Amino acid sequence: MLEAQTITRRGLLHGAAAVGALAGTGALTGCAMGGDSDKEGAKGEANAANPLGVKQDAPLEVVIFNGGLGEEYAKAHEAMYKERFPQASVKHSATQQIAETLQPRFVAGDPPDVVNNSGGSQIDFNALVSQGALADLGEVLAAPSLDDPKVPVKDTLRPGTIEAGSYDGKFLSLNYAYSAYGIWYSEKLFTERGWQYPKTWDEMIALCRRIKAAGISPWTYQGKHSRYMSWPILSAAAKLGGVDVLKAIDNLEPGAWRHEAVRAAADAYYQLAVDGFLQPGASGMDHIQSQTEWSRGKAAFISCGSWLENEQKAVTPPGFRIAVAPTPSLTAGDKLPFEAFRGSGSEAFVVPAKAGNLRGGLEYLRVMLSRQGASDFTRKTSSLPCVAGSTAGLDLSPGLASVTKLIDAAGPNTFTWLYNSYYRKLERTLVDAACADLFSKRINSAQWVDRCQQAADGIAKDASIKKYKRT
Repeated sequence: MLEAQTITRRGLLHGAAAVGALAGTGALTGCAMGGDSDKEGAKGEANAANPLGVKQDAPLEVVIFNGGLGEEYAKAHEAMYKERFPQASVKHSATQQIAETLQPRFVAGDPPDVVNNSGGSQIDFNALVSQGALADLGEVLAAPSLDDPKVPVKDTLRPGTIEAGSYDGKFLSLNYAYSAYGIWYSEKLFTERGWQYPKTWDEMIALCRRIKAAGISPWTYQGKHSRYMSWPILSAAAKLGGVDVLKAIDNLEPGAWRHEAVRAAADAYYQLAVDGFLQPGASGMDHIQSQTEWSRGKAAFISCGSWLENEQKAVTPPGFRIAVAPTPSLTAGDKLPFEAFRGSGSEAFVVPAKAGNLRGGLEYLRVMLSRQGASDFTRKTSSLPCVAGSTAGLDLSPGLASVTKLIDAAGPNTFTWLYNSYYRKLERTLVDAACADLFSKRINSAQWVDRCQQAADGIAKDASIKKYKRT
């Protein structure tokens, strides 16, 4: 187990036992989590200064996932909450073991007021949602923003934030960090070598040949978490075939993974393994090891989200100039332009339905979504929050500046998928294993597509798993 300073946002704890117990045995069933109004906990008088009716002296407990983003940003938010409610005590704790630590408290009906349900050991959202364990955050969306009472909170959020956190029409999870997913490289290395980031797949393969000839591995990847390589595959498929390709996957439609766009994308990225463009030994590396190899210039490209800069800041050499770009276009006829990329919320924050200070939990999220809260997050993590315009006036790090350029260039052409939130096991276990076999050349791209489809079909047929519909 890695120490807190090296554990990532996703974490290394798989928490299979805890998650399995929750999702498979109905560990929360006895909690009667669904929404009796008299179980809401502490209440205060609602007014213009306190629109959510927080009880002034009610204690607030916040539990943070101690991953790649750390916990300092949360301490800043807690200090803001304390300024608003000076009579309230605020208890802060951080852990990498969210499920192991908090599942018993959900079962006992005594959860914290705010939970950052993230990391490899997060509590399965499907189980939390299906058993009514989460409070509806719709009141936060409708509440006036902290900065301008004429503007509701929902109008301050980046596109896709509400969709990503909604289940059956209820907004239950605030994915606070806005992650841009793409292919990362060093601008310093590329400038020194005279390389240009490729905009087409043919250009990518041609550049990989040049990089390999220069004695550098063209690509590395997080072999022990090989699902990271499913991200460029699905991104390329969405750009080739359109966003409906992703919606079909999210909705567990028969044959969705066998769509010709997914096949073409899988075949393209499989070529990296076949042509020897992957760093030797990467299949046995975890995310920290492979990303460190990349930071040290041993490989040119790596697939990741925009938490990468903060996660690697301790080992990234000065002048590296970390940068991100979209996945290359597969064909000249792609339905989405080269600039299109996957942008999605991450770092899920929830308020348990049985929180002792539910009103305070909702208010804490409103504080997080203020301009000051968003700016504090960016300064302390080099990451974007889901609050639009939150980087105004800030001196941005190279990676974050690159992310903002990516967002600006894409305009409306951003997309994401939700199957990983709806059905955690499908991505974290089944697709992950298929990717490990694909990039180790134990299976080919056609077999990978079949494996993923069979896994999705298994989820679809499992009556114990609640299903969601993306429109």
